[in-house]
Amino acid sequence: MKRLDRRQFLGSIAKPAVVASVAMANPALMAKALAAIKGATGSPRDIARDESYWFEIQQAYTADRSMINLNNGGVSPAPAVVQDAMKRHLDFLNTSPAYSMWRILEPQREPVRQRLARFHHCDPEEIALTRNASEGLQICQNGFDIEPGDEVLTTTQDYGRMINTFKQRECREGIVMKQFKIPIPAENDDEVVSLFEKNITAKTKMILMCHMINITGQILPVKKVVRMARKYDIPVIVDGAHTFAHFDFNADDLDCDYYTTSLHK
Repeated sequence: MKRLDRRQFLGSIAKPAVVASVAMANPALMAKALAAIKGATGSPRDIARDESYWFEIQQAYTADRSMINLNNGGVSPAPAVVQDAMKRHLDFLNTSPAYSMWRILEPQREPVRQRLARFHHCDPEEIALTRNASEGLQICQNGFDIEPGDEVLTTTQDYGRMINTFKQRECREGIVMKQFKIPIPAENDDEVVSLFEKNITAKTKMILMCHMINITGQILPVKKVVRMARKYDIPVIVDGAHTFAHFDFNADDLDCDYYTTSLHK
């Protein structure tokens, strides 16, 4: 079998036969995609090569087949069934905004919060709905009263907006952001925990860490870092923008102080 380089591969998947495949906005397509996921068998390598499996998942989305999207992290395309729900709610809102939005739609936020709590195995009072992960993280990052000279600890691979948030506090308040490098790949949990611990000083007031690093997809040992930090009475803020509902875990598996995520991903 002929091997394709990256350029040849990207060219081959944008051919007209593939471009012509357009997903229909039908909830049944999402049901078929979920059924395909649940029924998947074999090794990850075999599933990755199973075109019939991925075809079913592809049909649940309305993505432009003439473009190749290599960024599903920052702005993932929503399934057609989600797009339909958003349109339906927007149409309903505009029938009589003061009534339909404030009396009908806005109160539905609370049941959503309760369902999220059940899914994540936590109390609904532990959940706050924000616009995205960055806003949730910034609420935490800016919410701690710390003094000039106090340190906040994070890595060089944390998200740029969160690093800039700490830089703003450095400029405005004189705090110190301390960053360190972690291995790529970071496959030894004990090594990662040790690096966090080695960079803690008497001035460290909070830790910011990724659950999954957006640059590499590396999953970090959150619970182990949290347990280590508690020995020093240091709160840990976890950036979970790329992990919630992407693999099987819940609040009990993390035991962290603060966790933020983006539901649109």
